Amino acid sequence: MDLEVESIVPVEMHESLNTSHMTPRELFTKNHEKLMNNAEKSIKETATSCTVVAALIVTIMFAVAFTAPGGSDSNTGLPIFMDKKLFKIFIISDVISLVTSTTSVIIFLGILTSRYAEDDFLASLPTKMMIGLSTLFLSISAMMIAFSAAVIVMTGDNGNSKTFIGNLLLAFLPITISIWMQFSLIVEIFISTYGPGIFNKKVRPWY
Repeated sequence: MDLEVESIVPVEMHESLNTSHMTPRELFTKNHEKLMNNAEKSIKETATSCTVVAALIVTIMFAVAFTAPGGSDSNTGLPIFMDKKLFKIFIISDVISLVTSTTSVIIFLGILTSRYAEDDFLASLPTKMMIGLSTLFLSISAMMIAFSAAVIVMTGDNGNSKTFIGNLLLAFLPITISIWMQFSLIVEIFISTYGPGIFNKKVRPWY
């Protein structure tokens, strides 16, 4: 907001002082200090919660990567179901979940260690939050796909049984909830950051 105000006032007034010996920017910062503090608190709480979730997924998927469904062949040491397509889906999903959750942890840690300056709230922090939430969503989705693939491989389903359909429905339940809770927030952040808003509309100067 201070950038828009700055763009519509004469240049010579940018550094002018009021009766309290404060520049327009200093006055704006003072008047919006409470708003910034509330935003900082909200962002930190969200980033902290998401970091915990992402870290748990990293731990789980790292352990799962070394635990093949059905075990390994005692002679070769290779996974028993290695030749099955669903096992390959399991491995790929596990890797995707591990990579995206690790990325999410790094991004949210970057948010927590941010300096929270005024300019950071304009693009830097919202962008990091969008990427962090997106990668967290991908990690949850990939984790549930890996879980479903592992269960189907171990139960020997051929894709036609009620158990197979039930596994898929249960696996997509948390994915659906995650979309419902996170997608709207990501869209809202994107629109407020990069959409046609007050920061990029054309405003006529007052002079």
